[in-house]
Amino acid sequence: MSTGRREFLSCVGGLAATGFVLGAGAGTRAEASERAPGPIGGVAFDAFTLLDFRALPATAERLFPGHGARFEELWRIRLFEYSWLRVLGGHYRDFEAVSADAFGFAAATLELSPSAEARREYLDTLRQLPTWPEAPAVLTQLRAAGLKLAFLSNFTPGMLGAIAQRTGLDRVMDAPLSTDAVRSYKPDPRAYQLAVDAFRMPRERIAFVAHGGWDAAGAGWFGFPTYWINRGHISSEELGVSPVATLPSLSPLPGAIAAAAGRGAGGR
Repeated sequence: MSTGRREFLSCVGGLAATGFVLGAGAGTRAEASERAPGPIGGVAFDAFTLLDFRALPATAERLFPGHGARFEELWRIRLFEYSWLRVLGGHYRDFEAVSADAFGFAAATLELSPSAEARREYLDTLRQLPTWPEAPAVLTQLRAAGLKLAFLSNFTPGMLGAIAQRTGLDRVMDAPLSTDAVRSYKPDPRAYQLAVDAFRMPRERIAFVAHGGWDAAGAGWFGFPTYWINRGHISSEELGVSPVATLPSLSPLPGAIAAAAGRGAGGR
């Protein structure tokens, strides 16, 4: 274990000894031990855990006054539904293409006639999302602890590469992992396997940070110790699996990971 990792764990490992529970989804000592049998060596992030998606409904409202919230909701729901349906039906299209298809559906449903410029502006918003304010500091702290860090996202490789370079995240993260490499989408196990192969470590040593409850469940099924960033305080999915911790933002993540490692070590 590197000096940075030891210092990182010693700073926050005391939380576990006091029985402090991080988040509504935190498990018992025994559960944490089962989920994290060894030290976490890498962290994979869904894109929306690092990128502030609030620009999407704001852009929709600017383009379609009075319809923004509904437009964004229709677009988002169809985006994921089309992704999963295409994988199930064997007719894969990448995330950018499916985003455009979902845009067309949302516009038709609301009987809107957006210009080509409006269409391009909305879809380009995905590439221009800023990071959440706390993201750079959290990633820097995790990197200083010696952890591998990467996007594990449905975004295309081009989208992830452009975002990482524009935001400066490429300076603290490893190469991004796009599910386009396996022509599928999360929660396909092949998508999560990308992190195992890239990090070259067992899945039990890779923490996955999810934005969607469904993604937290999929990663849990796969075997990742999973942390759900539930900024909207939405209800947990009823899918038979719970994250190690449910957190309101990225800020508590380093402490939550270290605390889970401390509980696991204490249980062996």
